[in-house]
Amino acid sequence: MSRFEPLLELTRGRVVESIHLGAIAVVDSQGTLLHSYGDPHTVAFLRSSAKPFQALPFVERLGVEHFGFTPKELALSCASHVTAQIHLDAVRGLQAKIGIRESDLQCGAHLPGDPAMLKFVIKNDITPTANFNNCSGKHTAMLACAKMQGLPLDTYLQTDHPVQRDILACFAKMSGLSREQIALGTDGCSAPNFAAPLYNAALATARLCDPRDLGEARAAACRKITSAMTSHPEMISGAGEFDCELMKAGGGRLLTKRGAEGFQITGILPGVVGERGLGIAFKVMDGDPSRMNDKLEFSARVRPAVTLEILRQLGALDKEQLAALAAFGPRLPVKNHRGIVVGESRPVFDLGSV
Repeated sequence: MSRFEPLLELTRGRVVESIHLGAIAVVDSQGTLLHSYGDPHTVAFLRSSAKPFQALPFVERLGVEHFGFTPKELALSCASHVTAQIHLDAVRGLQAKIGIRESDLQCGAHLPGDPAMLKFVIKNDITPTANFNNCSGKHTAMLACAKMQGLPLDTYLQTDHPVQRDILACFAKMSGLSREQIALGTDGCSAPNFAAPLYNAALATARLCDPRDLGEARAAACRKITSAMTSHPEMISGAGEFDCELMKAGGGRLLTKRGAEGFQITGILPGVVGERGLGIAFKVMDGDPSRMNDKLEFSARVRPAVTLEILRQLGALDKEQLAALAAFGPRLPVKNHRGIVVGESRPVFDLGSV
């Protein structure tokens, strides 16, 4: 088996012009590998797909109740937001509630992904600050976890800090790995991030969406996170973006979270495809870089179409849901700058079974 296989191809006329390679794993909450494509044991960094798991120890320690997080604020803690005004307002409010300052965040800053905010920042010559970072909700929750336990705030990102040790131990348990089996790296926001086989990332996602076999406290925490994310998808990315729109169309029964460099997880709650919850993890080999259109909107070429094709093949989306998400694929026309259709973008994989 090749490590990576063709996921998506683009044509121009009758010629295949480009091919994106990757690997997929589909696992149920009992750990059964149901489907795979390419090597399901490919090791990759989860990047921002790790955020629900990074929030899990805080929620399990009853941090939501301690600080009075709303479901919308909990969703922001798991988000890669686009710095729309609703995101800035929410993260500022959350920091005031916790009793921390924006300057406590060590995530760095970058320009907004929200077109309206990006225009406003450029027009008014605003220098972005830490709250503009799409990981500011995650960092705010990490600081809340540290403050709740009376732990140092200035070292909250160090791998030996109790908050980071808890996160690693939690993800290890969820994914069926030991802590020693998980490779660590530093994310774009400076937080520790973990690399794991796709199979194990998918298993962790399945357990997040179907925690019946976990302990009572962890299962309750998982349900709080999945409920918050699926109830407030506009906080997870941005209105009109794929993660948000898929969870809206999923009606509370699908969870998804993108990560940088072509990583994506998707969870299917119990009862959608069989009695058990399912987890999907895949990696696009070339990183699936985002592209900006003339409306200043960012989008990924590969992950939305591949996610929809996986869900279509699994029977997790009905015709109405697929129609509502048709702007993302799975098959899309390729148009030139005059709007002329010159080719097609289409998935080329068959999950089959293991």
